[in-house]
Amino acid sequence: MTESKHRYGVLLLALCLTFAFEGIAAQGDIQRATGTVLIGATLMLALYAAEVSARLLRLAAALTVVIVTGVLIATIAGKGSAVTGIAAIADGLLISLAPPAIVLGLLRDLRTTGTVTITIVAGVLCLYLLVGLFFAFVYNAVQNLTGGPFFANGQAATPAHAVYFSFVTMTTTGYGDYTARTNVGHTLSTTEALLGQIYLVTVVAAIVGRLVPRGAQSR
Repeated sequence: MTESKHRYGVLLLALCLTFAFEGIAAQGDIQRATGTVLIGATLMLALYAAEVSARLLRLAAALTVVIVTGVLIATIAGKGSAVTGIAAIADGLLISLAPPAIVLGLLRDLRTTGTVTITIVAGVLCLYLLVGLFFAFVYNAVQNLTGGPFFANGQAATPAHAVYFSFVTMTTTGYGDYTARTNVGHTLSTTEALLGQIYLVTVVAAIVGRLVPRGAQSR
């Protein structure tokens, strides 16, 4: 269990690094290639933390290598919004494979210990960050594959803007400086806001509900 806890801690650090890089780095070939490599590494860490089978880990590694290599080749060979959009889809695909594995791993740990531990808390935080990053990649893909600015103020959904908008939306902070322009954007952002709030009031509330009684009993 200690090893599992450390794995989720490493994954959480990797996600924070990816979040910071995507939110700060200027858009360009280097940012695109480095971001995809970070996402691929994050997926492998997520599967490792969830302790999936060796066979599934090998399959995921092969898929990750193929996708990362494809993005690197596309970045070198081509330019324009289409390449950026395809890279965003690839990043979203990679990041979307992590949550199911983490959920299964957390449920297994919960059944084993019978209580909420630091492992569960770290895993839950990882899931929250993964959802925010996934929607950021979706916004960036919509921006580059549909034409026209994603935001109503005419601003493009660059990786940094997409990450900012995604997490502001998911936490329902609602600064108002960026809003989606199209019906697709409205639907996506509303869906993310709902998921973020439902996650907080159900999963997090359930964890707190189990954590407090256990702490009280141990004193």
